[in-house]
Amino acid sequence: MKKEILIFTTSFMILTLMGCSSKIIHLANDNLDVRNRDIISINSTTNTLVLNSKIGDGIAIIKGLEFDDGIIELELKGENNPGKSFVGIAFNIQNDTTYEAIYFRPFNFKSDEKIRREHSVQYIYHPKYSWRFLRTNFEGQFEAEYPRQPSPEYWFGIQVKIDDKKVYVYDKKTNTELLSIKRLTHQVSNRIGLWTGYNSKGEFRNLKIRK
Repeated sequence: MKKEILIFTTSFMILTLMGCSSKIIHLANDNLDVRNRDIISINSTTNTLVLNSKIGDGIAIIKGLEFDDGIIELELKGENNPGKSFVGIAFNIQNDTTYEAIYFRPFNFKSDEKIRREHSVQYIYHPKYSWRFLRTNFEGQFEAEYPRQPSPEYWFGIQVKIDDKKVYVYDKKTNTELLSIKRLTHQVSNRIGLWTGYNSKGEFRNLKIRK
């Protein structure tokens, strides 16, 4: 009996410690530094942010948050709008044009064409290593399919695990690994932000950080 109590207590302590390391990031006007986008709405009840579309990429940098390695959890929603729906998370942000990012092309999730489905998940390191440069020179290495094929217009949850050498991307619902790649740069900045690509709006909620 004492052994069972000890095992239960130890397991509870471990789970509690794991829970304590998870931080919910509240999305509000006063802790967002928005670049090349405007905020359409913020819902404090659901912790949801909606950014509008503009020409070029946009980032909503989280002010006061330091992140260099760990796990980012996030739910995103794009649109079934081919070529105009790119949503993701940027990290190691050095300035408006120099950063790493993991992003998604929701309009490719359920495509009838396999080659398009294989372009659903993308890693980039701007400005040099754009998606076009990587696809041309390292085809198939920095992008992947989303096997669960979420609806292009529904919320989907992801986890991005980052260490000093690699980035791993998982589907939160199934814990399936979507992408595992070697980073194309070293950690310079501890800033992260919610990212939208060219001509894209984006919706984001339930942002959490786990160390």
